[in-house]
Amino acid sequence: MTDVALGQSATNWAGNYRYRATVLHRPTSLEQLQEVVAAAQRLRVLGSRHSFTSIGDSPELVSLEGLPAEAVIAPDRRTVTVAAALRYGQVADVLRDVGLALHNLASLPHISVAGAVATATHGSGVGNGNLATAVAGLELVTSDGKVVRAARGDADFDGLVVGLGALGAVTRVTLDVEPAYEVAQRVFEDLPWATLYDRFDEVTAAGYSVSLFTLLGADVDMVWVKARTDRAGAPEGDLFGAREAGAERHPIPGLDPTPATGQLGRPGPWSDRLPHFRMGFTPSNGDELQSEYLVPRRWAVEAIEAVRALAPGIRPLLQICEIRTVAGDELWMSTASGGPRVALHFTWRPDTEGVLTVLGDLEDALAPFGARPHWGKVFLADAAALAPRYPRHADFAAMVQRLDPRGAFRNEWLETHVLG
Repeated sequence: MTDVALGQSATNWAGNYRYRATVLHRPTSLEQLQEVVAAAQRLRVLGSRHSFTSIGDSPELVSLEGLPAEAVIAPDRRTVTVAAALRYGQVADVLRDVGLALHNLASLPHISVAGAVATATHGSGVGNGNLATAVAGLELVTSDGKVVRAARGDADFDGLVVGLGALGAVTRVTLDVEPAYEVAQRVFEDLPWATLYDRFDEVTAAGYSVSLFTLLGADVDMVWVKARTDRAGAPEGDLFGAREAGAERHPIPGLDPTPATGQLGRPGPWSDRLPHFRMGFTPSNGDELQSEYLVPRRWAVEAIEAVRALAPGIRPLLQICEIRTVAGDELWMSTASGGPRVALHFTWRPDTEGVLTVLGDLEDALAPFGARPHWGKVFLADAAALAPRYPRHADFAAMVQRLDPRGAFRNEWLETHVLG
C-alpha cells in the first residue's frame, strides 16, 4: 500500500475545488482497505474527481484504483460485477467484447461506477432510470472495517445504493446487463419553444434518449435524438419543425464537435452513442462549473418557464442548458425517487461567485416544484430544505448512523446538505 501526501495542487476535474485532505491512501487489496478505513478518523473515497464540490473531501482520502480492476460476467449473462473504481468507458469495453450492454450511460463515460451510482448520476430517456437503477448488488467496507454485501430485494438495499459516500467505501458493484445494441444519433436545430410546450411528451419520446440544448434564447438550439436500431426509428429530416443538422455538432454551440459522439444517423455501438462525449477527449468544455435540478415530470413546462424568466441573469454565465428526462425509481436518495423527472442541467462559465449568486434566484424559482439538485454538482440548498423532498430521508439518516456510528465518512458537505 502507498500513502501519498497531497499538495496544494490536488483539485477536482474542473479545477474549481482544491482538496483540503493531507494524505491519500492507495490500498492494493481489500484487507488493506479495511485497515485504512478502520484506522481513519475522517475519510472519504476519491473517485474520478468529476464532482464540483467538497462532497468527496475529508482530512484523509482513499483511492480504490489500486484494487484489482475486475469485471466478471455472471454465468447467466444478466449481470456484471465490477471494481467500483472502474470508469464506465472501461466497463463498456469489457461488455462490448462479449456482446453485452448497459441500459444507460451518462453524458460522459469518464466517470467512475461507484461515484456515479452514489450520486444518482443519470443519462436520458423517458423509459430509462438513472445509472443507480442498474445496480443489482454491491459490496462496501463500513467504518469498523467490516465488509457488507447486499443484493436487490434485501432489506434497506434501496437505501444503500445512492449512498452519497456516507455509508462506507463501496468496493464492488453488480450491474444489470442486456444484449448489445446499436444506436443512431441525429441532431435537430431551432425547435420553437411553443412546439416544445405543446408536444413535450412527443419530443422527449422521439428516441431512446433525448436531450435538448438551449442558450435560453428565441428557440431551443438543438435536440439530440439517440434511437436504438432494434426499435422504432427516430425522425429524419424534421422534428416537429426543427431541421436536421447537416454536420456534426458539439453540445455547446460553436465548439469543435470532435469530442462528441457520432451523429448524422450513423449507427454505432451503444457505448459510442449514448454518451454525448467520447473517451480519450476532454468532455464538455472542461473549463466550467455545473449545476442540475430535477423536477417532477408533470411540472416540466412550468419549471422551464420559470428558468426562462431568469434568462437575462443566467445567460451571461451560461455555456449551455440541457433539458432531459429520467424515469422514476424507488432508491431512497435518488433524485428520481418517487416518479419520473425532468432534469434542468446548467454548464456554467468558471465564475464561482457569479454562479452562486445566480443559483439563489434559480433555486427560489424552482423550489415550488420540489426541485432536487444533483448531489455531485453546485447548489445552495441545505438539509432543512432538501429533507422534505425525500420521503425516505429520515430512514437514510438512520442508516448512516447505524453503519457509521463514529462518523468516519461524514464531512462538512454531508452535514450541511444532507444530514443537517
